Parts: sequence; C-alpha cells; structure tokens
Amino acid sequence: MIIEWNAHMFSADRARYPIHPQAAYTPGSGQTSTDPLGDYLARMQEYNIDRAVLVHPEPYGDDHRLVLDCLQREPDRFKATALFYPKDPAAPAKLRDLVAQHPKIIAMRFHAHRGKAHYLDSFDEPGVAALWQTAADLGIIVELHIGPNYGRQVAARIADYPDTPVLIDHLAEPHMGNAVEFADVLDLARFEHVYMKLSGLNHFADDGPLYTSALPFTRQVIAAFGPTRMVWGSGTPDIVDAHMQEYTEQERALVKGGNLAQLLKWE
Repeated sequence: MIIEWNAHMFSADRARYPIHPQAAYTPGSGQTSTDPLGDYLARMQEYNIDRAVLVHPEPYGDDHRLVLDCLQREPDRFKATALFYPKDPAAPAKLRDLVAQHPKIIAMRFHAHRGKAHYLDSFDEPGVAALWQTAADLGIIVELHIGPNYGRQVAARIADYPDTPVLIDHLAEPHMGNAVEFADVLDLARFEHVYMKLSGLNHFADDGPLYTSALPFTRQVIAAFGPTRMVWGSGTPDIVDAHMQEYTEQERALVKGGNLAQLLKWE
C-alpha cells in the first residue's frame, strides 16, 4: 500500500473557501483549482497512491471547511490534519470539537522555523502546551513543521508525551539551519515515537524528480530514524527507492506506506 502524507487542497472558490485573516501566505493562481480534490485523485492514479493524509494548509487558518468537504467526498481514501493558533485560548476546545465531529482528523500540526514566528515563538508557550496536551488526550498525532533551530527545544515536549506519536515534516527543513542545529534534529531519533518525513527535497535540491544530489544528507537521516520510522510524502514514491537503495524492498515498502498504515490503523 502506498500512502502519501503531504497533499494541500487549494480552491479557486474564494467565496466558499475564503483565505483566513491570519493566513501566513496566500496561494498563487497556479496553486489553486476549481476541483483540487479531483486533481489530486488524478495524481493518485498516476503514482499508484492508494490512500493519503490531506494536510490542511495555512492559508485557511483554523477554518477547515475545504479539507472536511474533501473527506466527505472520499471518506475511505483520506484522513486529514488540523491547524489551530496556539496563541488562541480557545484553540484546545476547537481541536476537541473538530476531532469529535470528524474522527478522520488524525493530527495537529505546528509551524515554527526561521522566518515564520506567525504561530508561536517557543514550544514552551502555554498555548503550545495546551494544544499538545489536547492532542495527547485525543490520541492524535503531533505533526511538526519545524526548522533545525527548534530541534533541541521540542525535545522536552516530546519526552513529556511518550505515547503521542510525532511526525516531523520535510526533513526538518535542513536549509533553514546549520549543521549544529540539525544534530539536534537527528538526536530526536532517540525517541521511539518520533517519525521523520522523507519529503520537501525540492526545498533545497533542484535535480528532480529524484533529487539524488541530497543522498549524502538523506542517507544520514534515514540511518538515524531507520526504515520503520521514515514516511514518504511529496514528489514520486520512486524517491524512496532512489534514497534507500541499500535497504530491502520490504523496508522501502514500509516507508512508502506501511509505516503509516500501521500508525493510522489503516487496513
């Protein structure tokens, strides 16, 4: 089974799906579609993707209408993530209500890296702690879109919740930090409940579709987390084969979808 955890839905219908007043960015016209889910279903067919986790994107803030409509259209093939503002005192209650009404919401996503202090300044903030605690209470995953400069800071929070799985996005955006900071990211592999996403290679490499120029880097990350805690997302699933040639076919299959199937209890 191939499962992708990465897809953003962007609708051209701004009346039905307005951009949030606190949006961190606005998608360009080339990113939007009159039928974003239909476009993604075509991508799934092209790459033989069986199921997917839709990542609720920042432009819609804490308004989840678009991703919920997508879940309603394809209830058997998709799950989705949530986004709330840690500085909003009502955010934990909003997360509880969303998951209670829509159990296919399976993760709470935090954003924090250089150039983006829009959501939080520190993972020690009370609002972050409250949302992380709520995610733990609900039994959902914490998704971290962080840069290397937050690697050391999140360690204490991760240690406090050993039963709450954590997924780190986009290889922790290595180009947004330095080697010393990324050592802190690699150190997070000591926590058995932390997963790393093999995604976002196009953020720092330009030799697509396989980005083999990044092999010296990805080899170290994959060795640290191991094939049972790596998750593929974005680009072609052939990226997994290109960056894990020394691993078995069974181990590569785990990264392409097996790990997520187990984590999300997706038969």
